[in-house]
Amino acid sequence: MMKRIFKNVELEKGYTCIVSPKNSELKYIEFGRIFLPEKNDEYMGETGNREASLTIFGGKCSIQVETVAQKASYNSIGDRRDVFSGKPTMVYLPPNVEYRIIAESTVEIGVSMAPSNSSSPPILVKPEDVMENQVGDWNWRRTVYTSIGENVKAQKLLVGETLNPPGNWSSYPPHKHDRKGPSEVPLEEVYFFKVKPPNGFGLQRIYTSPEDEEPFDEIFLLENNDTVVIPRGYHSNNDGSRHHEVCHL
Repeated sequence: MMKRIFKNVELEKGYTCIVSPKNSELKYIEFGRIFLPEKNDEYMGETGNREASLTIFGGKCSIQVETVAQKASYNSIGDRRDVFSGKPTMVYLPPNVEYRIIAESTVEIGVSMAPSNSSSPPILVKPEDVMENQVGDWNWRRTVYTSIGENVKAQKLLVGETLNPPGNWSSYPPHKHDRKGPSEVPLEEVYFFKVKPPNGFGLQRIYTSPEDEEPFDEIFLLENNDTVVIPRGYHSNNDGSRHHEVCHL
């Protein structure tokens, strides 16, 4: 069985792949992080046959993109200190795009990618464009920021951030989406976690029904910068303490 949690993968300058179909049960998604520690540091990349989202976790940068049909520059974007300091700024990129990121401070960016033949143009999603919803009730209430949803004509990606108040549950009640049905569609997920303070923690359970052909039931200790792969099965997570906040992409 391939592992489903990837503990705080050490970052190098540039892009670091964390999970993909090559090292996990995922069939489509690749997730990684771009880290540029100094002002004027640069990273150049291309989407190839995939669409991508660039979610700025913290810091400020400029992103230049070039397609066959157009060029665009998104200058001085990203205006939050970290994921707990406001809505995200995100750039959606269709396939066959070359892009260049120029840091204006230390900047960290989450990169989500999936195979696509989308013909949508590149799109800058500013914080004011992000959809905000309060989901759940009582101790499973949380704030959901959707960067790629109905507002962006992505073909495969659905991207957002969920913020849990200290001690609250998220992805609750436990649910799954690994088969077609009246109330379910097959989706695979990657959760990337930030914890405040960084030495805090949360918990996540992923499990299948007992009659599943390959049943499993796993509980993970979630720490800052951990990544969890959810190719199938029921799932929910908890902040673990009334002194810790958890955000997951």
